[in-house]
Order: sequence, then structure tokens, then C-alpha cells
Amino acid sequence: MSTLKDSQRRRVRSTKLKLMFICNDPELARHAVVCGTDRIFVDLEINGKQERQGHKDTVVSRHTLVDVHHMRAVVGNAELLVRVNPMFGGTEKEVDEAISAGADILMLPMFETADELSEFVSLVDGRVKIIPLVETVGAVKSFDSIVKVENIAEFYFGLNDLHLALGLNFMFELLADGTVEKLATACDQVKVPFGFGGIARMDEGLVPGSLVLAEHMRLGSSSVILSRTFHRRSKTIGDLLSTTNFEREIASLREFEETLLSRDSVQIQADHKRLIQCVNAVVARSQK
Repeated sequence: MSTLKDSQRRRVRSTKLKLMFICNDPELARHAVVCGTDRIFVDLEINGKQERQGHKDTVVSRHTLVDVHHMRAVVGNAELLVRVNPMFGGTEKEVDEAISAGADILMLPMFETADELSEFVSLVDGRVKIIPLVETVGAVKSFDSIVKVENIAEFYFGLNDLHLALGLNFMFELLADGTVEKLATACDQVKVPFGFGGIARMDEGLVPGSLVLAEHMRLGSSSVILSRTFHRRSKTIGDLLSTTNFEREIASLREFEETLLSRDSVQIQADHKRLIQCVNAVVARSQK
């Protein structure tokens, strides 16, 4: 349950949740932006990912620096976010190349400490925005110091890798057990935006997208990744057009986002309770 009183609850956002789409197909990215996607996400991370997630039904992207160049040419006024590899010997070169290719934002995954993040900030040197991906046990334990690192545009909480690292059964347990709320509170205290997880369509998902969106609104989140179920695992524009009316689904999310703004404190807490019940039911089924 919420650890904060309603009077202490998050600020009301004056801007819409930023929607992020992971892809490397130019026509798919162009269509996603036209339909209302705010950020195109190119994922260069590969180091160690297969070892962490290979046994799970997760996507290990095979995007390349060439894809960053291609996305730059089509994203228009949307933001181009590039997730680089965790810190390694080639990070400086990778950062320079991603920025030269046109990245607006760099995302650092799998870091553990404030010192590690500060080193990355130094390498970027103010050239683009930085969104650290908080997804390790070490980063959660050190978050009180991590959140004070300067020149951070936003934090993102990676529920998939983090729940695996913590030995949990389901990534949304981190919403139900208060972990995300604690991290969000720390961000609020230093006035740095944050986002988390992925979202399915409003009426789909093990936890319905409507409940996940309600939790984003309750916590004051600023961004979310459109999940594979949202876009039906589309890798090309042909895939997307054959499976869904993407513009309509984005519009549906935005309409529900508007309705959530009119909730009173009783409705907000009721939706939070429903989310916890739904998460607990998923976990119970997985343990049978």
C-alpha cells in the first residue's frame, strides 16, 4: 500500500506521459511518431544481456550504430534515445559515436554506484541528455546518493532486470511492494523526473494497461515504454499495419490518461489497491 498520505502525493503533471517505442526500422519509427510516439528508442545494449535474460521471454535487441543514423533521419521533432552498453573499456568511444550519429538522449544500463554514473556523465560532458536506467540491486541500495548526481535529465526504473536480480517472479511486484514508490519519492525530493516499466494496451496484459497507467499517474511518472504486446511485437511497418491500428491505440491510451486526471484521492487509492491485488494474483498463479 501507499506509504504517503494523499496530501503528500506526487505533483500533478502538466504534460502528457512520454511514450517510447523500441525499434530500428525507419518506416516503423516514422509511423510511430506520426501516431503520437514521443521517443524512438534504439537499443545498442548487448554486453551481458543474453546471460541475464536468455532464459526468459524477453527481447535482446540487435540494433547497431547504423540504426541510430537511420532513426535520426526520420524521427523529426520526436526525441531519439539510445541505450548504450553498461560501462566498459569502450564506453567513451560508444558515447562519442552515438552522439555523432544523432542521439538526443543516452541511457546507461546496469550501473551500480553514483561514482560509476558520475563517470558516465563526465564522458557525455553535457552534449546530450542522460537517463540512467536503474535496474540493479546495487543501484537501488545506492539510490539516495545516485539521485544526487548532477546533470541527469530523468531516471528510468528497469523493472524487468531488477525483478530478476531480486529473485522475484513478476516485474510488477516492484509496484506492489513499494520499491518503485520509494525510488519515485527520492526523485521527487530532488525534482528529477522518472519513468518505469512497460505498458500494454488499456484492456490487455497480465496487469491491464489501464491499471499500470493509473499507477504512473499516481506516482507522477513522466515516461513509459510501449510494450511488445502494445504493438504486437512489430519489427517492421508491415508487421504493425497488419496487426493493429496503432494511431487508435495511442489515442485510447491518451483518452484514458485524461480520465485519470479527474480521479479523487479515494479513486486513486482504490486503483492502487486493485493493482496490488492483480499483481498478487499473477504471482500466486506462477507459484502453483
